[in-house]
Amino acid sequence: MDRETGRPGTGLRTDPRTPSARVARTPRPRLPQGVPGAPPPPAARRPRRRGLRLSAAVGAGLLLAGGGIVAVDRLGQDRAATPLTPAGRALAAAEAGRPAALADLEALIGERRQRVRREPADRGSWAVLGAALAERAARSGAPGAYTEAERALQRSLAQGGTPDVRALTGLALLAAARQDWAGAVRWGEAARDRAPGRAAAYRVLLEAYTGTGDAKGADRALERLRKVRPGPVAEVAAAWVHRERGWREDAEATVYDAAARAATPAERAAALSRAGDLAWERGEAETALARYEGALRAEPEHDGAAAGRARALAGLGRSEEALTAWARARAAAPRPGYAVESGELLLALGRSGEAADHFALARHQAAALARDGVRQEQVLGRLEADHGDPAEAVRLMADEHRRHPGPAASGALGWALHKAGRSAEALPRLRAAVKDGPNTAQPAYHLGMAHLALGERGAARRQLTRALRLAPEFSPLHAERARRELAALGEPAWGPPPA
Repeated sequence: MDRETGRPGTGLRTDPRTPSARVARTPRPRLPQGVPGAPPPPAARRPRRRGLRLSAAVGAGLLLAGGGIVAVDRLGQDRAATPLTPAGRALAAAEAGRPAALADLEALIGERRQRVRREPADRGSWAVLGAALAERAARSGAPGAYTEAERALQRSLAQGGTPDVRALTGLALLAAARQDWAGAVRWGEAARDRAPGRAAAYRVLLEAYTGTGDAKGADRALERLRKVRPGPVAEVAAAWVHRERGWREDAEATVYDAAARAATPAERAAALSRAGDLAWERGEAETALARYEGALRAEPEHDGAAAGRARALAGLGRSEEALTAWARARAAAPRPGYAVESGELLLALGRSGEAADHFALARHQAAALARDGVRQEQVLGRLEADHGDPAEAVRLMADEHRRHPGPAASGALGWALHKAGRSAEALPRLRAAVKDGPNTAQPAYHLGMAHLALGERGAARRQLTRALRLAPEFSPLHAERARRELAALGEPAWGPPPA
Protein backbone atom coordinates (compact mmCIF):
# COMPACT_ATOMS: atom_id res chain seq x y z
CA MET A 1 0.00 0.00 0.00
CA ASP A 2 1.32 3.44 -0.86
CA ARG A 3 1.63 5.38 2.38
CA GLU A 4 2.86 8.63 0.85
CA THR A 5 1.31 11.63 2.50
CA GLY A 6 1.28 13.70 -0.64
CA ARG A 7 2.93 16.63 1.12
CA PRO A 8 5.94 18.32 -0.44
CA GLY A 9 9.20 17.39 1.19
CA THR A 10 7.96 14.29 3.02
CA GLY A 11 10.57 12.02 1.49
CA LEU A 12 10.29 8.66 -0.21
CA ARG A 13 8.84 5.92 1.98
CA THR A 14 7.81 2.33 1.69
CA ASP A 15 5.81 0.31 4.23
CA PRO A 16 6.39 2.04 7.59
CA ARG A 17 5.59 -1.15 9.47
CA THR A 18 9.00 -2.52 8.45
CA PRO A 19 11.72 -0.18 9.72
CA SER A 20 14.36 -1.58 7.39
CA ALA A 21 12.13 -0.88 4.40
CA ARG A 22 12.03 2.88 5.02
CA VAL A 23 14.19 4.53 2.36
CA ALA A 24 14.19 7.95 3.99
CA ARG A 25 12.56 8.89 7.26
CA THR A 26 10.52 12.04 7.38
CA PRO A 27 11.72 14.29 10.19
CA ARG A 28 9.32 14.48 13.13
CA PRO A 29 7.22 17.66 12.77
CA ARG A 30 8.17 20.35 15.23
CA LEU A 31 5.51 21.47 17.65
CA PRO A 32 4.00 24.77 16.42
CA GLN A 33 4.67 28.02 18.23
CA GLY A 34 2.45 28.60 21.23
CA VAL A 35 2.63 25.02 22.49
CA PRO A 36 4.60 24.65 25.75
CA GLY A 37 8.25 23.81 25.14
CA ALA A 38 8.12 24.21 21.38
CA PRO A 39 10.52 26.21 19.21
CA PRO A 40 9.17 28.51 16.50
CA PRO A 41 8.30 26.22 13.56
CA PRO A 42 9.11 26.78 9.90
CA ALA A 43 6.23 27.41 7.55
CA ALA A 44 4.64 24.13 6.60
CA ARG A 45 1.54 22.84 4.93
CA ARG A 46 -0.96 20.83 6.89
CA PRO A 47 -1.20 17.15 5.99
CA ARG A 48 -3.52 16.34 3.14
CA ARG A 49 -6.80 14.82 4.26
CA ARG A 50 -7.14 11.39 2.77
CA GLY A 51 -9.85 8.80 2.78
CA LEU A 52 -9.27 6.59 5.82
CA ARG A 53 -9.70 2.89 6.35
CA LEU A 54 -9.52 2.34 10.08
CA SER A 55 -8.35 -0.85 11.67
CA ALA A 56 -10.77 -2.38 14.14
CA ALA A 57 -8.39 -1.57 16.99
CA VAL A 58 -8.04 2.18 17.19
CA GLY A 59 -8.65 1.28 20.83
CA ALA A 60 -10.40 2.84 23.72
CA GLY A 61 -9.42 6.39 24.43
CA LEU A 62 -10.55 8.62 21.56
CA LEU A 63 -13.36 10.01 23.71
CA LEU A 64 -11.06 10.39 26.68
CA ALA A 65 -8.43 12.03 24.47
CA GLY A 66 -10.91 14.72 23.52
CA GLY A 67 -12.01 14.91 27.11
CA GLY A 68 -15.14 17.07 27.07
CA ILE A 69 -18.84 16.94 27.84
CA VAL A 70 -19.53 15.30 24.54
CA ALA A 71 -23.19 14.71 25.26
CA VAL A 72 -24.28 18.17 26.34
CA ASP A 73 -23.77 20.59 23.47
CA ARG A 74 -25.96 23.22 21.82
CA LEU A 75 -27.64 24.29 25.04
CA GLY A 76 -28.15 27.89 24.06
CA GLN A 77 -30.73 28.66 26.73
CA ASP A 78 -28.62 27.31 29.59
CA ARG A 79 -25.48 28.95 28.27
CA ALA A 80 -27.22 32.33 28.10
CA ALA A 81 -28.46 31.90 31.68
CA THR A 82 -25.05 31.30 33.30
CA PRO A 83 -22.32 32.25 30.83
CA LEU A 84 -19.64 33.19 33.37
CA THR A 85 -20.04 30.63 36.14
CA PRO A 86 -18.00 27.39 36.09
CA ALA A 87 -21.16 25.47 35.17
CA GLY A 88 -21.84 27.96 32.41
CA ARG A 89 -18.30 27.54 31.09
CA ALA A 90 -18.81 23.78 30.96
CA LEU A 91 -22.04 24.23 28.99
CA ALA A 92 -20.42 26.77 26.68
CA ALA A 93 -17.50 24.42 26.03
CA ALA A 94 -19.90 21.62 25.23
CA GLU A 95 -21.89 23.85 22.90
CA ALA A 96 -18.70 24.61 20.98
CA GLY A 97 -17.69 20.94 20.93
CA ARG A 98 -14.69 21.56 23.21
CA PRO A 99 -13.56 19.73 26.35
CA ALA A 100 -14.45 21.28 29.68
CA ALA A 101 -12.15 21.66 32.65
CA LEU A 102 -12.82 19.02 35.28
CA ALA A 103 -13.55 21.67 37.90
CA ASP A 104 -16.17 23.21 35.60
CA LEU A 105 -17.63 19.77 34.96
CA GLU A 106 -17.99 19.21 38.71
CA ALA A 107 -19.71 22.59 39.02
CA LEU A 108 -22.17 21.65 36.28
CA ILE A 109 -22.97 18.38 38.03
CA GLY A 110 -23.62 20.19 41.30
CA GLU A 111 -25.81 22.82 39.62
CA ARG A 112 -27.92 20.18 37.81
CA ARG A 113 -28.34 18.10 40.94
CA GLN A 114 -29.86 21.09 42.65
CA ARG A 115 -32.11 21.74 39.68
CA VAL A 116 -33.52 18.21 39.47
CA ARG A 117 -34.17 18.25 43.23
CA ARG A 118 -36.31 21.34 42.68
CA GLU A 119 -37.86 20.07 39.44
CA PRO A 120 -37.77 16.25 39.40
CA ALA A 121 -39.77 16.09 36.15
CA ASP A 122 -37.27 18.26 34.22
CA ARG A 123 -36.28 15.84 31.48
CA GLY A 124 -33.63 18.14 30.02
CA SER A 125 -31.86 18.70 33.33
CA TRP A 126 -31.74 14.96 33.99
CA ALA A 127 -30.20 14.53 30.53
CA VAL A 128 -27.57 17.21 31.16
CA LEU A 129 -26.78 15.77 34.60
CA GLY A 130 -26.53 12.21 33.28
CA ALA A 131 -24.32 13.19 30.37
CA ALA A 132 -21.99 15.16 32.63
CA LEU A 133 -21.85 12.25 35.08
CA ALA A 134 -21.06 9.86 32.21
CA GLU A 135 -18.24 12.13 31.08
CA ARG A 136 -16.85 12.28 34.60
CA ALA A 137 -17.05 8.50 34.90
CA ALA A 138 -15.17 8.06 31.63
CA ARG A 139 -12.47 10.50 32.70
CA SER A 140 -12.11 9.46 36.34
CA GLY A 141 -12.62 5.71 36.06
CA ALA A 142 -14.17 5.76 39.53
CA PRO A 143 -16.32 2.74 40.48
CA GLY A 144 -19.91 3.73 41.19
CA ALA A 145 -19.79 6.74 38.86
CA TYR A 146 -21.06 4.72 35.92
CA THR A 147 -24.17 3.48 37.73
CA GLU A 148 -24.96 6.99 38.97
CA ALA A 149 -24.74 8.32 35.41
CA GLU A 150 -26.98 5.56 34.07
CA ARG A 151 -29.67 6.28 36.65
CA ALA A 152 -29.78 9.97 35.73
CA LEU A 153 -29.94 9.26 32.00
CA GLN A 154 -32.67 6.66 32.39
CA ARG A 155 -34.56 9.13 34.59
CA SER A 156 -34.56 11.57 31.66
CA LEU A 157 -35.98 8.93 29.32
CA ALA A 158 -38.57 7.90 31.91
CA GLN A 159 -40.21 11.36 31.76
CA GLY A 160 -41.86 10.27 28.50
CA GLY A 161 -42.24 12.06 25.20
CA THR A 162 -39.57 12.30 22.55
CA PRO A 163 -36.23 11.20 24.06
CA ASP A 164 -33.82 14.05 24.76
CA VAL A 165 -30.91 13.70 22.34
CA ARG A 166 -28.52 14.62 25.13
CA ALA A 167 -29.68 11.58 27.09
CA LEU A 168 -29.22 9.35 24.06
CA THR A 169 -25.68 10.60 23.50
CA GLY A 170 -24.91 10.30 27.20
CA LEU A 171 -26.00 6.67 27.15
CA ALA A 172 -23.76 6.08 24.13
CA LEU A 173 -20.80 7.63 25.95
CA LEU A 174 -21.54 5.57 29.05
CA ALA A 175 -21.66 2.34 27.03
CA ALA A 176 -18.36 3.21 25.37
CA ALA A 177 -16.75 3.95 28.74
CA ARG A 178 -17.90 0.49 29.86
CA GLN A 179 -16.49 -1.00 26.63
CA ASP A 180 -19.98 -2.14 25.63
CA TRP A 181 -19.38 -1.33 21.98
CA ALA A 182 -22.65 -2.77 20.67
CA GLY A 183 -24.60 -0.63 23.15
CA ALA A 184 -22.54 2.44 22.24
CA VAL A 185 -23.37 1.92 18.55
CA ARG A 186 -27.07 1.50 19.31
CA TRP A 187 -27.38 4.64 21.44
CA GLY A 188 -24.98 6.64 19.29
CA GLU A 189 -26.91 5.93 16.11
CA ALA A 190 -30.15 6.87 17.86
CA ALA A 191 -28.62 10.22 18.85
CA ARG A 192 -27.21 10.78 15.38
CA ASP A 193 -30.57 10.08 13.75
CA ARG A 194 -32.29 12.52 16.11
CA ALA A 195 -29.78 15.33 15.43
CA PRO A 196 -27.46 14.66 12.45
CA GLY A 197 -25.68 17.98 12.84
CA ARG A 198 -24.41 17.39 16.39
CA ALA A 199 -20.75 16.50 16.81
CA ALA A 200 -21.24 14.57 20.05
CA ALA A 201 -22.75 11.45 18.51
CA TYR A 202 -19.98 11.12 15.92
CA ARG A 203 -17.27 11.23 18.56
CA VAL A 204 -18.90 8.35 20.41
CA LEU A 205 -19.58 6.41 17.22
CA LEU A 206 -15.98 6.74 16.07
CA GLU A 207 -14.84 4.71 19.07
CA ALA A 208 -17.86 2.40 19.11
CA TYR A 209 -17.51 1.36 15.48
CA THR A 210 -13.83 0.53 15.94
CA GLY A 211 -14.73 -1.50 19.00
CA THR A 212 -17.14 -3.63 16.98
CA GLY A 213 -14.72 -3.97 14.06
CA ASP A 214 -16.73 -1.75 11.68
CA ALA A 215 -13.84 0.11 10.05
CA LYS A 216 -16.00 1.69 7.36
CA GLY A 217 -18.47 3.00 9.91
CA ALA A 218 -15.63 4.51 11.93
CA ASP A 219 -14.24 6.09 8.77
CA ARG A 220 -17.59 7.74 8.05
CA ALA A 221 -17.94 8.92 11.65
CA LEU A 222 -14.54 10.62 11.56
CA GLU A 223 -15.21 12.34 8.26
CA ARG A 224 -18.60 13.53 9.50
CA LEU A 225 -17.08 14.78 12.76
CA ARG A 226 -14.59 16.85 10.80
CA LYS A 227 -17.40 18.40 8.79
CA VAL A 228 -19.81 19.27 11.58
CA ARG A 229 -17.19 20.32 14.16
CA PRO A 230 -13.79 20.99 12.59
CA GLY A 231 -11.08 21.91 15.04
CA PRO A 232 -8.70 20.46 17.61
CA VAL A 233 -11.06 17.86 19.08
CA ALA A 234 -11.64 16.25 15.68
CA GLU A 235 -7.94 16.49 14.83
CA VAL A 236 -6.87 14.71 18.01
CA ALA A 237 -9.18 11.85 17.03
CA ALA A 238 -7.86 11.91 13.47
CA ALA A 239 -4.26 11.79 14.71
CA TRP A 240 -4.93 8.55 16.55
CA VAL A 241 -6.53 7.09 13.44
CA HIS A 242 -3.41 8.02 11.43
CA ARG A 243 -1.31 6.34 14.09
CA GLU A 244 -3.35 3.13 13.82
CA ARG A 245 -2.75 3.00 10.08
CA GLY A 246 0.98 3.50 10.44
CA TRP A 247 0.92 7.09 9.11
CA ARG A 248 3.13 8.39 11.89
CA GLU A 249 4.20 11.67 10.26
CA ASP A 250 0.58 12.51 9.47
CA ALA A 251 -0.42 11.65 13.04
CA GLU A 252 2.20 13.93 14.56
CA ALA A 253 1.57 16.84 12.20
CA THR A 254 -2.15 16.61 12.90
CA VAL A 255 -1.90 16.44 16.68
CA TYR A 256 0.66 19.27 16.84
CA ASP A 257 -1.67 21.37 14.73
CA ALA A 258 -4.47 20.58 17.18
CA ALA A 259 -2.28 21.65 20.13
CA ALA A 260 -1.39 24.94 18.46
CA ARG A 261 -5.04 25.71 17.69
CA ALA A 262 -6.38 24.73 21.13
CA ALA A 263 -8.67 27.40 22.55
CA THR A 264 -8.80 26.15 26.17
CA PRO A 265 -6.39 24.49 28.61
CA ALA A 266 -8.40 21.25 28.55
CA GLU A 267 -8.26 21.17 24.76
CA ARG A 268 -4.51 21.81 24.81
CA ALA A 269 -3.97 19.07 27.39
CA ALA A 270 -5.80 16.51 25.26
CA ALA A 271 -3.65 17.30 22.20
CA LEU A 272 -0.35 17.45 24.10
CA SER A 273 -1.04 14.16 25.85
CA ARG A 274 -1.58 12.48 22.49
CA ALA A 275 1.59 14.12 21.16
CA GLY A 276 3.39 12.60 24.13
CA ASP A 277 1.97 9.16 23.33
CA LEU A 278 3.25 9.37 19.77
CA ALA A 279 6.72 10.47 20.87
CA TRP A 280 6.88 7.70 23.47
CA GLU A 281 6.03 5.06 20.91
CA ARG A 282 8.87 6.32 18.73
CA GLY A 283 11.32 5.81 21.58
CA GLU A 284 11.72 9.56 22.19
CA ALA A 285 11.36 9.62 25.96
CA GLU A 286 12.69 13.16 26.49
CA THR A 287 10.27 14.60 23.93
CA ALA A 288 7.41 12.56 25.35
CA LEU A 289 8.16 13.81 28.86
CA ALA A 290 8.09 17.45 27.70
CA ARG A 291 4.72 16.93 25.99
CA TYR A 292 3.17 15.19 29.00
CA GLU A 293 4.41 17.89 31.36
CA GLY A 294 2.93 20.52 29.05
CA ALA A 295 -0.40 18.68 29.19
CA LEU A 296 -0.27 18.57 32.99
CA ARG A 297 0.48 22.27 33.19
CA ALA A 298 -2.65 22.87 31.13
CA GLU A 299 -4.79 20.36 33.07
CA PRO A 300 -3.18 19.03 36.28
CA GLU A 301 -5.91 16.35 36.67
CA HIS A 302 -5.27 14.74 33.26
CA ASP A 303 -4.64 11.13 34.24
CA GLY A 304 -3.51 10.03 30.78
CA ALA A 305 -0.74 12.62 30.80
CA ALA A 306 0.21 11.67 34.36
CA ALA A 307 0.51 8.02 33.33
CA GLY A 308 2.49 8.95 30.23
CA ARG A 309 4.86 11.05 32.33
CA ALA A 310 5.43 8.04 34.60
CA ARG A 311 6.32 5.84 31.61
CA ALA A 312 8.69 8.44 30.20
CA LEU A 313 10.46 8.91 33.55
CA ALA A 314 10.89 5.16 33.89
CA GLY A 315 12.28 5.01 30.35
CA LEU A 316 14.82 7.70 31.26
CA GLY A 317 15.97 5.69 34.29
CA ARG A 318 14.38 8.08 36.81
CA SER A 319 12.64 5.25 38.63
CA GLU A 320 11.76 6.88 41.95
CA GLU A 321 10.28 9.89 40.16
CA ALA A 322 8.36 7.46 37.96
CA LEU A 323 6.86 5.69 40.97
CA THR A 324 5.72 9.05 42.35
CA ALA A 325 4.22 9.90 38.96
CA TRP A 326 2.38 6.57 38.91
CA ALA A 327 0.91 7.39 42.30
CA ARG A 328 -0.34 10.68 40.85
CA ALA A 329 -1.94 8.89 37.89
CA ARG A 330 -3.64 6.36 40.17
CA ALA A 331 -4.97 9.17 42.35
CA ALA A 332 -6.41 10.95 39.32
CA ALA A 333 -8.10 7.79 38.02
CA PRO A 334 -8.03 4.38 39.75
CA ARG A 335 -7.55 2.41 36.55
CA PRO A 336 -6.27 -1.16 37.05
CA GLY A 337 -3.84 -0.83 34.15
CA TYR A 338 -1.94 1.87 36.03
CA ALA A 339 -1.45 -0.43 39.02
CA VAL A 340 -0.20 -3.18 36.68
CA GLU A 341 2.36 -0.87 35.05
CA SER A 342 3.63 0.54 38.34
CA GLY A 343 3.87 -3.03 39.65
CA GLU A 344 5.99 -4.03 36.68
CA LEU A 345 8.36 -1.14 37.34
CA LEU A 346 8.72 -2.31 40.94
CA LEU A 347 9.34 -5.85 39.70
CA ALA A 348 12.07 -4.59 37.37
CA LEU A 349 13.65 -2.84 40.38
CA GLY A 350 13.69 -6.11 42.33
CA ARG A 351 10.94 -5.01 44.72
CA SER A 352 8.75 -8.06 44.21
CA GLY A 353 6.78 -7.72 47.44
CA GLU A 354 5.64 -4.20 46.59
CA ALA A 355 4.93 -5.31 43.02
CA ALA A 356 2.62 -8.05 44.31
CA ASP A 357 0.71 -5.43 46.29
CA HIS A 358 0.21 -3.39 43.12
CA PHE A 359 -1.02 -6.43 41.20
CA ALA A 360 -3.46 -7.18 44.03
CA LEU A 361 -4.65 -3.57 43.85
CA ALA A 362 -5.20 -3.96 40.10
CA ARG A 363 -7.39 -7.02 40.67
CA HIS A 364 -9.37 -5.21 43.37
CA GLN A 365 -9.94 -2.19 41.13
CA ALA A 366 -10.93 -4.40 38.18
CA ALA A 367 -13.49 -6.23 40.32
CA ALA A 368 -14.98 -2.94 41.52
CA LEU A 369 -15.28 -1.63 37.97
CA ALA A 370 -16.78 -4.92 36.76
CA ARG A 371 -19.52 -4.55 39.38
CA ASP A 372 -20.21 -1.13 37.87
CA GLY A 373 -20.64 -2.68 34.43
CA VAL A 374 -17.16 -1.88 33.05
CA ARG A 375 -15.56 -4.71 31.10
CA GLN A 376 -12.08 -5.63 32.36
CA GLU A 377 -10.99 -8.53 30.13
CA GLN A 378 -8.11 -6.62 28.50
CA VAL A 379 -6.36 -5.56 31.68
CA LEU A 380 -7.05 -8.80 33.53
CA GLY A 381 -5.88 -10.82 30.53
CA ARG A 382 -2.58 -8.96 30.53
CA LEU A 383 -2.20 -9.32 34.29
CA GLU A 384 -2.93 -13.05 34.30
CA ALA A 385 -0.69 -13.73 31.29
CA ASP A 386 2.38 -12.09 32.80
CA HIS A 387 1.83 -12.33 36.55
CA GLY A 388 -0.87 -14.87 37.26
CA ASP A 389 -2.64 -17.77 35.53
CA PRO A 390 -1.96 -17.85 31.75
CA ALA A 391 -4.77 -20.35 31.19
CA GLU A 392 -7.20 -17.86 32.73
CA ALA A 393 -5.71 -15.17 30.48
CA VAL A 394 -6.48 -17.35 27.44
CA ARG A 395 -10.09 -17.73 28.56
CA LEU A 396 -10.51 -14.00 29.13
CA MET A 397 -8.89 -12.95 25.87
CA ALA A 398 -10.65 -15.58 23.75
CA ASP A 399 -13.95 -14.13 25.01
CA GLU A 400 -12.76 -10.59 24.31
CA HIS A 401 -11.57 -11.51 20.82
CA ARG A 402 -14.94 -13.05 19.96
CA ARG A 403 -16.71 -9.85 20.94
CA HIS A 404 -14.23 -7.31 19.60
CA PRO A 405 -12.02 -8.84 16.90
CA GLY A 406 -9.08 -6.76 15.78
CA PRO A 407 -5.29 -6.46 16.07
CA ALA A 408 -5.26 -5.49 19.76
CA ALA A 409 -7.43 -8.39 20.89
CA SER A 410 -5.65 -10.74 18.50
CA GLY A 411 -2.26 -9.79 19.90
CA ALA A 412 -3.44 -10.08 23.51
CA LEU A 413 -4.91 -13.52 22.86
CA GLY A 414 -1.75 -14.60 21.07
CA TRP A 415 0.42 -13.49 24.00
CA ALA A 416 -1.81 -15.35 26.46
CA LEU A 417 -1.54 -18.51 24.33
CA HIS A 418 2.25 -18.17 24.21
CA LYS A 419 2.50 -17.70 27.98
CA ALA A 420 0.27 -20.75 28.43
CA GLY A 421 2.79 -22.83 26.46
CA ARG A 422 0.83 -22.81 23.20
CA SER A 423 3.25 -20.77 21.09
CA ALA A 424 2.45 -22.52 17.80
CA GLU A 425 -1.22 -21.54 18.18
CA ALA A 426 -0.18 -18.05 19.22
CA LEU A 427 2.00 -17.33 16.20
CA PRO A 428 -0.73 -16.49 13.60
CA ARG A 429 -2.47 -14.13 16.02
CA LEU A 430 0.75 -12.39 16.98
CA ARG A 431 1.68 -12.00 13.32
CA ALA A 432 -1.72 -10.44 12.64
CA ALA A 433 -1.21 -7.95 15.47
CA VAL A 434 2.15 -6.87 13.99
CA LYS A 435 0.83 -6.74 10.43
CA ASP A 436 -2.51 -5.02 11.01
CA GLY A 437 -1.95 -3.00 14.18
CA PRO A 438 0.08 0.15 14.82
CA ASN A 439 3.83 -0.01 14.33
CA THR A 440 4.78 -0.20 18.02
CA ALA A 441 7.31 -2.15 20.04
CA GLN A 442 5.17 -4.44 22.18
CA PRO A 443 3.57 -6.52 19.37
CA ALA A 444 7.02 -7.07 17.84
CA TYR A 445 8.40 -8.14 21.22
CA HIS A 446 5.54 -10.60 21.73
CA LEU A 447 6.04 -12.11 18.29
CA GLY A 448 9.78 -12.37 18.82
CA MET A 449 9.34 -14.23 22.11
CA ALA A 450 6.93 -16.71 20.50
CA HIS A 451 9.44 -17.36 17.70
CA LEU A 452 12.12 -17.88 20.35
CA ALA A 453 9.98 -20.43 22.22
CA LEU A 454 9.59 -22.37 18.95
CA GLY A 455 13.34 -22.36 18.31
CA GLU A 456 13.05 -20.00 15.34
CA ARG A 457 16.16 -18.01 16.16
CA GLY A 458 16.39 -15.86 13.05
CA ALA A 459 12.77 -14.72 13.23
CA ALA A 460 13.11 -14.11 16.98
CA ARG A 461 16.21 -11.98 16.44
CA ARG A 462 14.48 -9.88 13.78
CA GLN A 463 11.41 -9.13 15.88
CA LEU A 464 13.25 -8.46 19.14
CA THR A 465 15.65 -6.16 17.31
CA ARG A 466 12.69 -4.40 15.75
CA ALA A 467 11.00 -3.88 19.12
CA LEU A 468 14.10 -2.31 20.65
CA ARG A 469 14.71 -0.19 17.56
CA LEU A 470 11.17 1.20 17.73
CA ALA A 471 11.35 2.02 21.45
CA PRO A 472 14.43 0.93 23.42
CA GLU A 473 12.63 1.34 26.78
CA PHE A 474 9.12 0.29 25.80
CA SER A 475 8.70 -1.55 29.13
CA PRO A 476 10.85 -1.50 32.29
CA LEU A 477 10.36 -5.26 32.55
CA HIS A 478 10.14 -6.58 29.00
CA ALA A 479 12.68 -4.32 27.27
CA GLU A 480 15.43 -5.70 29.52
CA ARG A 481 14.24 -9.24 28.77
CA ALA A 482 14.43 -8.49 25.04
CA ARG A 483 18.02 -7.26 25.42
CA ARG A 484 19.04 -10.37 27.36
CA GLU A 485 17.52 -12.71 24.78
CA LEU A 486 19.18 -10.86 21.92
CA ALA A 487 22.54 -11.10 23.64
CA ALA A 488 22.04 -14.83 24.12
CA LEU A 489 21.09 -15.26 20.46
CA GLY A 490 24.27 -13.54 19.35
CA GLU A 491 25.02 -12.37 15.85
CA PRO A 492 23.47 -14.18 12.88
CA ALA A 493 25.66 -16.80 11.24
CA TRP A 494 26.73 -15.47 7.87
CA GLY A 495 27.52 -17.72 4.92
CA PRO A 496 25.71 -20.12 2.61
CA PRO A 497 22.79 -22.09 3.99
CA PRO A 498 23.42 -25.75 4.79
CA ALA A 499 22.97 -28.14 1.91
